Amino acid sequence: MKEFLLLYRADYDTYLKGSPEEMQAVVQKWMNWVAGIAAQQKLSDRGNRLTSSGKVLKSDGVISDGPYTEIKESIMGYSLVKATSIDEATKLANGCPILSYGGSVEIREINAL
Repeated sequence: MKEFLLLYRADYDTYLKGSPEEMQAVVQKWMNWVAGIAAQQKLSDRGNRLTSSGKVLKSDGVISDGPYTEIKESIMGYSLVKATSIDEATKLANGCPILSYGGSVEIREINAL
């Protein structure tokens, strides 16, 4: 079984808007989706959400504030899943709640050396 990284991307301004009740409903959708993957014994690490602040270090040594939340799709969080192929990992990602809010999921195989 291989491991895959699911990177969740969305627009911070669009995704994190809503009443407390709406945000609770979003959290519940995430919990249910992750629980479904865990029930299949396919969850390696549920991961975490990421804050909107950070730094970017470039090869020339320049450090700037980032990530840039004005860019449409910022990385919002991640999870690690187990699957036999990238196609299976993509099927696991298919029900991700972020897709309902115009976001995307990037699926990448972990290259464990």
